[in-house]
Amino acid sequence: MNLYKSLVALALAGAAFGAQAHKQWILPSSTVVEGKEPWVTVDAAISEGLFDIDFRPLQLDGLAVTGPDGAAVTPENIFNGKLRNTFDVKLAKNGTYRIALVNQSVFANYKVNGETKRFRGTEETLKKEVPANAQDLQVTHMASRLETFVTANEPSALPKPTGVGLELVPVTHPNELLVGEKVTWKFLLDGKPAANQPFSLIPGGVRQRGILGEIRHTTDANGEITFTAPTGGMYLVSSNWPVQVRGQGQQGQPGQQAPQPRRTSYTAIVEVLPQ
Repeated sequence: MNLYKSLVALALAGAAFGAQAHKQWILPSSTVVEGKEPWVTVDAAISEGLFDIDFRPLQLDGLAVTGPDGAAVTPENIFNGKLRNTFDVKLAKNGTYRIALVNQSVFANYKVNGETKRFRGTEETLKKEVPANAQDLQVTHMASRLETFVTANEPSALPKPTGVGLELVPVTHPNELLVGEKVTWKFLLDGKPAANQPFSLIPGGVRQRGILGEIRHTTDANGEITFTAPTGGMYLVSSNWPVQVRGQGQQGQPGQQAPQPRRTSYTAIVEVLPQ
């Protein structure tokens, strides 16, 4: 491929990726580490190119690290950079750690004396900041989870689902994903099977590959899916509920985008290793 065709391919890949908006991710320096009390460094960013540090840092509000025994682990050496934030996690015990950014927020539109107002905050601040005489109040509750998993020496059982929002139950351990081997996952919505829930996997290296390479799947009636990963590397897994049909609102009318009373999103970064 000559230079011109390479540039065109990269431009098309960037356009395809950009059409899906910027991506949020947390990327560990390694997903499987060995040694006595090893460490990992985690990058947190919002980027236009997947896993590229090219836009702005991801705020660490709602950061929670859970150790193999279920106890909270305090991240160390938190650094706020211009394009990314970073932190370190000491893996003092053998087993699997879950590193997550979990947020719950409220969005609202309303009118006061005919003037449109907007609010973004928590359930508690909503009650304080939105006046009692607000008209045409429309409230959307948002729950998001962004997580990754790191194993020190030997994998262990994962923390139980919280039962809030959209969650992934990786029946196949997330640190034991191998190219060409079957992977079984289950999605839950508020603790119940998320039937017919679509999700996508995007492998890293989009810029070098020249194409997005997105893989799409949909769960069965039990919220489960079994598939194989075609190549190794870091993957971004994402899913949203409710599923929006392009050009249709909540009532299915073309061109309408009626506010949803509740929205939840799930994102994970996992690594697929060669056999």
